[in-house]
Amino acid sequence: MQKRKLGNLEVSALGLGCMGLSFGLGPATDKEQAIKLIRAAYEDGVTFFDTAEAYGPFLNEEVVGEALAPFRGEVVIATKFGFKGGVPANGLDSRPENIRLVTDASLKRLNTDFIDLLYQHRVDPNVPIEDVAGTVKELIAEGKVRHFGMSEAGAKAIRQAHAVQPVTALQSEYSLWWREPEQQILPTLDELGIGFVPFSPLGKGFLTGTINESTTFDSSDLRKIVPRFSEENRKANRQLVDALGTIASEKGVTRAQIALAWLLAQKPWIVPIPGTTKLHRLQENIGAAAVELTPADLDTIETAMGNIEVQGARYPQHFQQMVNR
Repeated sequence: MQKRKLGNLEVSALGLGCMGLSFGLGPATDKEQAIKLIRAAYEDGVTFFDTAEAYGPFLNEEVVGEALAPFRGEVVIATKFGFKGGVPANGLDSRPENIRLVTDASLKRLNTDFIDLLYQHRVDPNVPIEDVAGTVKELIAEGKVRHFGMSEAGAKAIRQAHAVQPVTALQSEYSLWWREPEQQILPTLDELGIGFVPFSPLGKGFLTGTINESTTFDSSDLRKIVPRFSEENRKANRQLVDALGTIASEKGVTRAQIALAWLLAQKPWIVPIPGTTKLHRLQENIGAAAVELTPADLDTIETAMGNIEVQGARYPQHFQQMVNR
């Protein structure tokens, strides 16, 4: 697989989002199956793996660490701090002392001497962003961390943090059904030389075409409480999936591959991290890195989808308060 640069950090053009293996999208995957999938991704050229203490919580880091141990020196592992006790429902906590505690605990769970990319999971309004960036700067100096990242941060916070410790990458949602980052975030990142890591690049699975208004979600699946995934909104949003299907058929590829290829075509410093629990979906996603979209293809996508208004908020109200600070 081709490589890309997030700041000065080189990674595979597509990464693997590991969250869904143990958190957020239904019951946890069997540990051995999860390890098998992560190693299959590596064997197919993926060198960038994303996890967090909050995924599980804690279980995801252990699985990722065990899976990648045989080739630790050849991969980039990203993890995150920022929630009280690693539980999002408990609220935010980016106090310097907590950042240090989380980092040490993550190092143990990941079975590694250093974290390649350490993200602040969400901006904490109760802790000056300069203190957060300064703490990560100290951890970098100590050799525990190599690069600093932010997640779902607004342009002002990114600039403030970057002035203290250069931000290597921002991770936020971005896809054909959530294009808000194009307004302020992408220009800011371009100006500062910061890479962008889109999570949910397939719209939490919706852009694959495998979810419709009759789909049911497990009680542990976050999509059960996301307004965009209400039965009514899923039905309304089918027009986006249908348009994507027409374009995919003309190219002889899948909807998922078009959606990922579109992201890769936006900027050379964008590295999507699609997640999956299925080997055949993993291979399908990886295949997107080889899909070339011409300027005419991109125009066709823009024409077909530019006027479709996606229905439903992407987060419940209590989640929305923690993004784009």
